[in-house]
Amino acid sequence: MPFCPSCGASVEGKFCPKCGAPVSGSGPAAPFSPSPGAPPPQAASSEISTNVAGALAYALGFITGILFLILEPYSRNREVRFHAFQSIFFSVGLFAIHIALMILSMIVGSITLIGAGLFGILSLLVWLGSVVLWLLLMIKTYGGSKIVLPVIGPLAQKQA
Repeated sequence: MPFCPSCGASVEGKFCPKCGAPVSGSGPAAPFSPSPGAPPPQAASSEISTNVAGALAYALGFITGILFLILEPYSRNREVRFHAFQSIFFSVGLFAIHIALMILSMIVGSITLIGAGLFGILSLLVWLGSVVLWLLLMIKTYGGSKIVLPVIGPLAQKQA
């Protein structure tokens, strides 16, 4: 059976089915062998670095935080666990703050319209601040820095 001189795949016609290179019809060719100086092919590593895993732990809040606590090589890494726990605590805390602001807005909004508008502006500022802090956490973690948030950071360090 002839072999393709370009990629080494077996050929049953005038063209290689793998790479499409034309194959001459002059008898079977020698099998493909890499050059002697070329290193052997290595299996691709499925692990990502600690800083990338830590940054990805913040990407979707508590969802990716929980994923990185469950996935195997990362669940044993102390740094990745810290960022995963901090991400979970950060998202749950923001959720609780937004619920509290909604309840207060309804209570004050039933009394006066000005109070509801003020709580709407306050909710917008809290949301904007949380987005900026979320981006800062991801960027700094990707860069190799570690930001420990005031209340939830020590809790995350204890859990990690």
